[in-house]
Amino acid sequence: MNKKIWDLYAPIYEKAMRADRKYYGYMYRRIRQQIKGKEVLEIATGPGLLAKHVADVSKRMVATDYSEGMIREAMKGKYSDKLIFEVADAVQLPYQDNTFDVVIIANALHVMPEPEKALKEIDRVLRKDGLLIAPNFVGHKSGIPGRFWAGILKIAGISFEHQWTGQEYVAWLRAHGWKIRHSKLLPSRIALMYVECMRKKDTQTGEIEHEKSI
Repeated sequence: MNKKIWDLYAPIYEKAMRADRKYYGYMYRRIRQQIKGKEVLEIATGPGLLAKHVADVSKRMVATDYSEGMIREAMKGKYSDKLIFEVADAVQLPYQDNTFDVVIIANALHVMPEPEKALKEIDRVLRKDGLLIAPNFVGHKSGIPGRFWAGILKIAGISFEHQWTGQEYVAWLRAHGWKIRHSKLLPSRIALMYVECMRKKDTQTGEIEHEKSI
């Protein structure tokens, strides 16, 4: 997707998300529990809404987006001194291997042409036994509110490369080497599948087990 679209969308992103505030509240509370005292990377932070709600309990949090406009919005206002914002591409992260305890990528994999590349980068920068938190919109075509909101976003130039159902999204993560530890479907305007997962391991060798894509 053209980065300029996200730069233009950045100033109104927070307002567009307000209607689903109660569902994001659940997600913020859950994430705070998982990242307490840990080193965290967020990919596709947008204007930093999630990061600003959770960073204070972390040891350190780096929140990134490939849109300079989104990062400019994210750096406005007050937020924890444990949080820094940086411009970075999800498929070519500027961080060393095994750097973070937790990686968060929320509502981004479905807009990427090749989200598998982002998963490979997450695998690289995540420490052994690290946690991937990957909430994502699913079921874009189910229900009138979902179809309507998806249509509005499409008019704005934001298209969905992948329109998984909740079950398809979870299966896709499993097929790319991740074990689902916790999941919950949140009925926002476009349904949101909240997922926490860890790398799969071969029970005999202890090595990371990557399944073939489906």
